[in-house]
Amino acid sequence: MMANNPLETVCVIGLGYIGLPTAAVLAQAGKRVTGVDLNESVVESVNNGRVPFVEEGLETVVAGAVARERLSAQTTTPSADAYIVAVPTPFKDGHAADLSFVESAARSIARQLGGGELIILESTSPPGTTEHMAEVILAERTDLSAAPGLPTSVYFSHAPERVLPGRIMIEMVDNDRIVGGTTTEASELTRDLYASFCRGELLLTDARTAEMAKLTENAFRDVNIAFANELSLIADQLDINVWELIDLANHHPRVNILQPGPGVGGHCIAVDPWFIVAAAPETSRLISTARQVNDSKPEAVLRKTLEIAERFKAPRIAALGIAFKANIDDLRQSPSRTIVGNLADELSEGTVLVVEPNIEELPSELAHRSNVQLTELDEALEQADIVLLLVDHSPFKAVDPESLRSKIVLDTKGVWDSRGRATPPRD
Repeated sequence: MMANNPLETVCVIGLGYIGLPTAAVLAQAGKRVTGVDLNESVVESVNNGRVPFVEEGLETVVAGAVARERLSAQTTTPSADAYIVAVPTPFKDGHAADLSFVESAARSIARQLGGGELIILESTSPPGTTEHMAEVILAERTDLSAAPGLPTSVYFSHAPERVLPGRIMIEMVDNDRIVGGTTTEASELTRDLYASFCRGELLLTDARTAEMAKLTENAFRDVNIAFANELSLIADQLDINVWELIDLANHHPRVNILQPGPGVGGHCIAVDPWFIVAAAPETSRLISTARQVNDSKPEAVLRKTLEIAERFKAPRIAALGIAFKANIDDLRQSPSRTIVGNLADELSEGTVLVVEPNIEELPSELAHRSNVQLTELDEALEQADIVLLLVDHSPFKAVDPESLRSKIVLDTKGVWDSRGRATPPRD
């Protein structure tokens, strides 16, 4: 079965920021791909060759694949040679992983299996999740064996994504990829499938190591960001220019401090390190502390903004950006979004003018607030008493700082204000 199965039909479960690009590149590579998502509007968009979120280059590939009848979408799981699970893995109270979406996908797959299929977990997960997914499936289908080489065997592996939003279509093809199977045969099958579109090196290991590798990559980044964020708080307390400080320190040939910001967001760095902490709480002290530092930074930005706002009876605050990083529309785990929501809660009077060029409407928790308005950049800058830069979107970087002479500027990204703190209006 192994040698004669070319894995020509692929089912991708979860058509989000990772699942849909994965489905698109597989279809572009010649596979017949069915995407599955419970959201009917997402399914309708894909079947019409459109994408439900902003990602450079994705819509062109999706439209082409749909037109060639290589890609379609539906709300139910079909039979396929290979399954790729790309569903959310959020954390619950106490930062333990919520695997309910993985388990639900596993059960939907189990009903379709006939033996010989490859099942790949792409969702970022704690060590042991791929094995857990296999257990869920085999508990549903006791007639199937996971033993390698048998004609009724099913193969399980983990292939974590490692792409940057805004560059997903490039990095999904060009980046090296880690592949970890529960068996050698599963790793090799997964490698062969991903080799159909991936030009990067395909690195084979076991499933648990692959799961931990993805968490390690993001925890490393989180720890380094935490150092920069903590340094910004220290510098502010000591009246030191943090941006100049970092620039000077980075002239050392073995020092490369990152840039601070209002916190850490997104579906990876803000979440994944907690999976390590939950798995090994006694020995992950540095990783846990870094998470706490980064999770506390939005509160520090909020307090500084409110302190400035007290100078005005009814302050108008232009909050520039609520995405979790520059030049995307992804608001997941966004510290800027949190800051804006809390700012609106705590302002007894005044208005928050939200400028987010990559969305057409505010998220529901902000849209219903009477003191929050989605505003165009020029209008917000004109009306604002305080300009709070939270995300370094390109349109914001293009603003001439001289045009803000009459405003109080709080620049959390160091785009206009090299001092990284509130800049009073100049006469």
